[in-house]
Parts: sequence; structure tokens; C-alpha cells
Amino acid sequence: MNAKPLRWRRVLILVAALLGVSVTASLGQWQLRRAAQKQALTQALADKAALAPVEGASLGQPGDSAANREGLLHRAVHLKGHWLAQHTVYLENRQMQSRPGFYVVTPLQVAGSGQVVVVQRGWVPRSFTDRTALPEVQTPSGEVTLQGHLAPWPSRVYDFGAVEEGPIRQNLDFAAYRQQTGLPLLELSVMQSGPASEGLLREWPPVASGVEKHHGYAFQWFGLSALIALLYVWFQIVLSRRKTQHR
Repeated sequence: MNAKPLRWRRVLILVAALLGVSVTASLGQWQLRRAAQKQALTQALADKAALAPVEGASLGQPGDSAANREGLLHRAVHLKGHWLAQHTVYLENRQMQSRPGFYVVTPLQVAGSGQVVVVQRGWVPRSFTDRTALPEVQTPSGEVTLQGHLAPWPSRVYDFGAVEEGPIRQNLDFAAYRQQTGLPLLELSVMQSGPASEGLLREWPPVASGVEKHHGYAFQWFGLSALIALLYVWFQIVLSRRKTQHR
């Protein structure tokens, strides 16, 4: 084979190998940076949860704002008020302890402010024989006190975009629910904490950070980078030298 084409071929293989190693190593570094960002976010959420509880009566008061409430998300909260049981909603296709059921959501009229906060009270299993049956949940009358943490509006699962009504729903749309109930709802929710009570479990899943996923992807990219380097060394250096020695 002519020496010049062979030399150019080796140069192209070297460039391709260097490019492959560079790209895969860069992608591995990017995944590590993403993992570090999510670790920092998880720690920030933990730090917020450790702060002194927010008094629920302060929500929606003069001086409060949507931006302020946004900053309070994930803080512990202490609430007193009255359940508006007639507006309870059962969000279906939710799991706890790997079992299907409902998240039970009831608005609470906060004592001392008149504001209404949606409380994700807990989880209850559903009937497997009658999908329209409402599970038995006790909702105390009179003033109640509860602990929890401030959270975004209840998360959505897949739906077909239709406006839902009735006690059993796939999702709880903020604007539609506020219009249907006529309540002065705040644009956040409370995830009630504490042991099981009133027929409800409260073993809420932790917020998934995805750090392990990013570490796994980083390992794969670094492994591919190392493989490209090893293949280049084996085929272009080791085998080439062996062929030269046997001539």
C-alpha cells in the first residue's frame, strides 16, 4: 500500500479517536455537573424543610404575595381551620407502598384569615370491584390542627385534557376547581404529615432528585471514552508494532 494514503488513514483514525474520547468525556462531565446541581437542590430543599414552621394564618394576608408563597414552598407549616368536606376530591391512579389508590384532597378554610388552602391529606386504597365507589375517609367537623409542608398544586398524571368534575378525578386543575367551588383558593397546597389517621396513610414518596441516574449516565460515557482510547491503542499501536516486528 502506498505510504501516503496509509499515513492519511492513520491521521484520520487518530482524529476520530480523539474526537470520540473528547465528546464522550465531555458528556460524562456534563452528567456529573447535572448530578451536582441536583444534589445542591436536594440539600436546599432539606434546609428549607428544617426551618421554623410557617403559620398558616399568615398566608394570603396583606404583605403576602404569590412570589412570597413560591419562596415558602417545601417549608413546614402549621395550620388551624375547618375542613370544607363537601369539596373533597379523590385523585385516582396514585400509588403508596406500591398499591393503587387515591390521594384525598380537601380544602381547609384557615382560621384567622378566611383563606382556603388545598390539603393533600393522604392516600387511601380504591375498591377493585367498583371503580366508582368512594373510600371511607373520616373528615372531622369543627376546628382542626394539622402539620405538613407547603407544596406545589397537586401533581398531574396523564389525562385527555377534558375539564373534570365530581369527586373522583384524574387531575385537579387549579382554575377549573376554583371556578367550580367558588372558593378563594391559594395557588399552592399542603401535604399533611403525621401517622396514619382518618383512614389515610401519609407515607409520601420523597422528591426524586435523579442524582443516581446522572451518575449512571456519567459512568457509561466515561466507560465509552475509555473503550475508544483502548481500541485505538490496541489496533493502531499494539497490533501495528506486532505486524512490523513480524515482517
